[in-house]
Amino acid sequence: MRMSIPKILLKAKTIAVVGLSDKPERYSYIVAAYLQQEGYRIFPVNPMITESLGEQSYPDLLSLPEKPDVIDVFRKSEFVPEIVEQAIRIRAPVVWMQEGVIHEEAAKKARQAGITVVMDRCMMKEHKRLRRGSMNHES
Repeated sequence: MRMSIPKILLKAKTIAVVGLSDKPERYSYIVAAYLQQEGYRIFPVNPMITESLGEQSYPDLLSLPEKPDVIDVFRKSEFVPEIVEQAIRIRAPVVWMQEGVIHEEAAKKARQAGITVVMDRCMMKEHKRLRRGSMNHES
């Protein structure tokens, strides 16, 4: 069962941000900070840092203390298959690939495992669009 973008954003409470940086100028940090201030609980997933946005960082999805509602991917497209493998193992309901992150094969595999996939879309932009109430028309 596929969830629409508005439904994902309204239903989700926790977001694992794969590739989240601890540098405030990085896009992953800006997006995650926005989502955090909008009330989502953020799980940073990055083996290179110990924490970001006041939350402990985890080396991979398998190390998370609970299953997140959304896995938000800020890694290069070639890393997506490994992330999807982990998403399938933890039975994540949604894999969201940020703008510029596209991997059709991994997306197909995730969908076959029952995961809703959003690809090449910014979660922050979609959330702002939803808040403006203009989610129905695509940009």
